[in-house]
Amino acid sequence: MTTRQSVMLLLVLVLSLPGLIHSFKPLFNSNSFTHREITRTAVLRKTAEVCRDIAASKGLDFNLIIDNNLSAGKVQKACSSMDTFTSFVSTIKFETAIASMYLSNAAVDAIFLLSAARHFDDETFHRGRDIITEGASVVKAHAKIENYFRGRWSLGQICHTLQDFYSHSNWVELGNKAPYSALIRPDQPLKNLAGQNTPTCRSCVGENCTNNILTDVLNQGLLTTGYFSIISSSKPTGKCSHGGSADRTSRRDPVGGINKDTLDSSHGFRHNEAANLAVRATMELMEDVRLAAGDTNFMRLMGLSQSPVLCFVIDTTGSMSDDIDEAKRVSFEIIDRKRGTGEEPSGYILVPFNDPDFGPIVMTSNADIFKGQMNSLTAAGGGDIPEMALSGLQLALTAAPPFSEIFLFTDAPAKDAYLKNTIIALIESTKSQVTFMLTDNAAGRRRRRTSQGVAPRVMGRSGAQLYQDLAQASGGQAIQVTKSDLSLATSVIVDSSASAVVTVFQAARNPGRPDHFNFTVDGSLRNITAYITGDSPLTFSLTSSTGVSQTSSQSSGPLASVTTAGNLRRLSLNTDNQTGLWQLSVSSSNPYLVKVTGQSSVDFIYNLVEEHEGAHGDFSVKEGRPLSGGNTSFLVTVTGSDTVKVTEVTLFDSSGPTEVKGSLQSLGSSDFLVTFSGIPAGEFVFILKGEDSSSTSSSFQRQASTQIKTSSISVTAQANNTNIEPGTTISIPFTVATTTDGVITDSTTETFTVRVSNDRSYSSTSPSNVTTVAGSGGKANGTVTLTAPSSAASGTDVTLTIEAENAAATDINYVVLRFSVTAKVTDVNRPVCQVVNTSTCDSTSLLCASSQWEFIANFTDGINGTGIDSVTIRQGNGTLNMSTVVEAGGENITLVTYTASCCSPIVELSAVDSVGNVGTCVGQARVLTTPPPTTTTPATTTAVQTTSTGGPPTCPRCTLPLTLRQLG
Repeated sequence: MTTRQSVMLLLVLVLSLPGLIHSFKPLFNSNSFTHREITRTAVLRKTAEVCRDIAASKGLDFNLIIDNNLSAGKVQKACSSMDTFTSFVSTIKFETAIASMYLSNAAVDAIFLLSAARHFDDETFHRGRDIITEGASVVKAHAKIENYFRGRWSLGQICHTLQDFYSHSNWVELGNKAPYSALIRPDQPLKNLAGQNTPTCRSCVGENCTNNILTDVLNQGLLTTGYFSIISSSKPTGKCSHGGSADRTSRRDPVGGINKDTLDSSHGFRHNEAANLAVRATMELMEDVRLAAGDTNFMRLMGLSQSPVLCFVIDTTGSMSDDIDEAKRVSFEIIDRKRGTGEEPSGYILVPFNDPDFGPIVMTSNADIFKGQMNSLTAAGGGDIPEMALSGLQLALTAAPPFSEIFLFTDAPAKDAYLKNTIIALIESTKSQVTFMLTDNAAGRRRRRTSQGVAPRVMGRSGAQLYQDLAQASGGQAIQVTKSDLSLATSVIVDSSASAVVTVFQAARNPGRPDHFNFTVDGSLRNITAYITGDSPLTFSLTSSTGVSQTSSQSSGPLASVTTAGNLRRLSLNTDNQTGLWQLSVSSSNPYLVKVTGQSSVDFIYNLVEEHEGAHGDFSVKEGRPLSGGNTSFLVTVTGSDTVKVTEVTLFDSSGPTEVKGSLQSLGSSDFLVTFSGIPAGEFVFILKGEDSSSTSSSFQRQASTQIKTSSISVTAQANNTNIEPGTTISIPFTVATTTDGVITDSTTETFTVRVSNDRSYSSTSPSNVTTVAGSGGKANGTVTLTAPSSAASGTDVTLTIEAENAAATDINYVVLRFSVTAKVTDVNRPVCQVVNTSTCDSTSLLCASSQWEFIANFTDGINGTGIDSVTIRQGNGTLNMSTVVEAGGENITLVTYTASCCSPIVELSAVDSVGNVGTCVGQARVLTTPPPTTTTPATTTAVQTTSTGGPPTCPRCTLPLTLRQLG
C-alpha cells in the first residue's frame, strides 16, 4: 500500500470515529451555540452597525436595536429604509451570503480535521494566527476585485479558526472580557504564551474539570490551549488536553480537558462566555475587512442586495451583430430604469466567446463599466460553425453568485460539447439557471442576412438539444427565435432582473404529452408570469381558482396577456385576487417546459449536507449528487416572513411519477433540516409547501429550479489547502467508489472514467481512469495536480471539477472544489500617519458654517511596504485632496488635506495599503475660545480619546499630539 493510500485509509478510519468534532459544533446543537449561530449573529450585528453608520453620515434615522436577537429580515428592512427600494424586500440574497459563510466555516471540520493550527489545538498560536491573517488578506483581495462569493467562502473558513480560539484556549478562564485583537493583527506580538515545557493543567476530579488549570498559569496570565489527537495519547508533560471521548490525549495525565465547545464539554460552564467572545471577535475581524474594503464593498460582501446580478454570455462571431445589439438594448434599459433604486442589479458579468477564444470575463458592480464593455463588443470572424459556448458558460457559472440566472446568446452549436457534464455539475453546485437565446437555429429554416450582411448559421437538431438539456437541468429555458423577433423574447431578461423573483412551479415533458399542471397562487405573490417553451404545434388553457378559463387562441383574455416569440409563450397573469389552486393544461407531442414565477418575499434556499458519524456527530456541506437509495439531508432556510410555517418538503420525479416526502426538523428561526430516506434513482425537483398566516390565502408553494439527480457513484476529494501561491502546484487526492443504497460496495470491481476541468485553463494532471481493486475497500484512489501560473493575480479564484463516470456511461458523479490564488503577503505593517498641521475654529462665531478649518497629514507605508492604495473619510463632512511625493530615500508619501466647516470639527481618515493593511488617523479642530493674540503661534492638534483593545500603537514620526488608531 502506498503512503498516499495509507493516508486516505487513515482519513476514512478517522471519519468513522465517535465524538469526531472538536470545536464549537459546526451547524446544529439543541442547547449550545454553534459555529453557524456565532457566524450568523456576528454578520447580522456587523451589517446592522455599518447600516447605522451610513445612516448617521446621511443624517437619517436608524431605529433598529443591535443585539443578539437580530434576524436577516429585520436587518434587511432597516438597511433598505435608507434608500429607494421596491415594496418586495427579499432577504434571499442576504440569507444565501450568510449561509455561504457558515457552511464554509463548518466545512473546516471536514476539510482540515487533523490540522491543529486550524483549531488552535496543541498551543499552535503563531500558526493559527497566520491562518487568520493570511486568510484575511485573501478576503480583502477578493473584495478588491469584487469577487464576493469567493470572499465569503474564505471569510467563513478563517472565522472558524478565530472562533475556536475562544473555546480551545484559556483566554476566558484568564478573566478576559474582550477579544484578543493580536490574533487579527500580524504586526502585534502574541504575549504571555505558556512555554513548551511549562505545565498548565492538573487532572480533573472525575468528570469535574472546574479547577484543572494550574493556579500559577492563571496568576501569571499564561496563555495555553488544549492538546488533541484521535490517534495518539502523547502530549508534553503537564499540558492541558482538549477533552472529550475522541481525544486520546485527555486519557493521559493530566486527564480531562479545557474545551468549551458545548455546555456538556470539560469547561462547558464557560461555554456561553466563549461563544459571546467568539461573536465579538468575528465582528472585530469583519470590521478590519470593512475598513480595507470600504462600506459599499463590505455590504456587497455581506450580500445585502435586493436584486440579482445581470450576467450575459455572448457569441461574438460575424453573424451575431443583431443579437449583440439586442443584448445591449435590453441590458441598458434595465440599467437606466433601475439605477439608484433598490432594484438596481447587484453586479454585472459579461463573458464573450467565439472560436477559438472565450473570455476574458468582466465582473463589476459599476454599471458604466459594464456598459462600456458591452459597447466594445463587435461581431467579427467565424470560420467553422461551432463556437466555444460551454467554455464561456463555465466562466460565468463559476463567477456568478449561487442562485443566479445566466443568459447565453448564440446562433451556433457548441464546439466544446465535451464540457456538458462539467457544466451540469457546476449548475447543480451553484443552483444557477441558464437561459439560452438561440437565434435562427431551426434546421431548414429560411435564413436572412444580419444587419451587417453576414448570413446567420444553421444549428442542427443535436446542437439545439444540448442547449435544451442544459436549460432543463438548470431550470432555465432554451428559447428559439428569429433574429428579428429576439426583442420579444428578451422580455424574460427584464422579468428575471426584478427583485424577489420566486419560482412557484416548473415542469418539463420530454417526450411531450398532454398534461395538466396545478400551482398555488398565494396572497404574497405579485406580477405572476407563466412561460411555456416548446415547438409548435402546442396549445394550452389556463384555469383560475374560481373556475375562469382562457385558451391559447386568446392573446388577451380574462386571465392573462399572451406574447409569442419563436417557441416561447409568455403569459402575464391577471390574478385579480384569485388566490388558490390554478391549473395550466398543455397539449403537445413535442418536448416542452412549463414555468411559473412571481414576485414575493417568501422564498427558500437549500444546501445538501451530510452527517458525520458518531455520538457527537454533526453535519457539513456535501458536494456532488445524493447517493441513490441512501438517506439524504438538506439544510433549508425559508425567507420573507416570521409567520410562515413549512408543512411539507418533497422531491418529485415526474417521469415515474415518484414523490419522496422529507421529514422536517426545525432548527429555530426559519431554518430546517430536511431528511429523505431511500431516495430512488432519478431526476427530482425540490418542492416546498407551507402556510403563511399573514396572507389572505394561507397556502403557498415554492420550487427550486435546478434538478437534483441521484448517483450510485461516490466521489470525494480532500485538499490540504484551499489557497495556491502563484507559480506553485497543489495535489488533490480523490476517491471513487460504487454504492448500493447509499453504502459503498466492498466487493465491486469497476473502472471509472475520470475527467478533470478547471475554469481558468490552469495546467493540471490527472488519471484518465481509476479502478477498484481487491483489498481497497471498494474504493479507487487517484490524485489531481493543479498549477497556478506565476502571473496569476492574488484574489483570483479557480474552480476545479472532478467527474467520475461508470464503464457503461450510464451514471456520473462529481466533486467541485474552489481555490484562491494567494500571493504571499510580506507587508504586515499598517500605514503610518504624521500630522502636519491643524487649523482652528473660533468658538465665538455664532454661525459655524461661515468658517472653515483644515487638517493636513502625511500617510506612509514604509520603504518596503506595498504603498498607499486609498485614503477615505471615515468621519467628517468635508472634502479631501491628495497628492503623492517621493522622499530622497525612496519612500512614497501621500499628502492629504482635509477641509470642512467648523460645524464638523472632527475628522477620521483611513489609509489602506495594497494588501489591505489599514491605518486610521483622527484629528480635531482646535477651538479658539478667546480672541486671537496679535502674535502668531504654532498650530497644534487636540488629542481625541479612542479605545483599542490591543493597546494604542505609537506613531514615532508624529511631531504633534494626535490620536492614532490603526487596524491591521
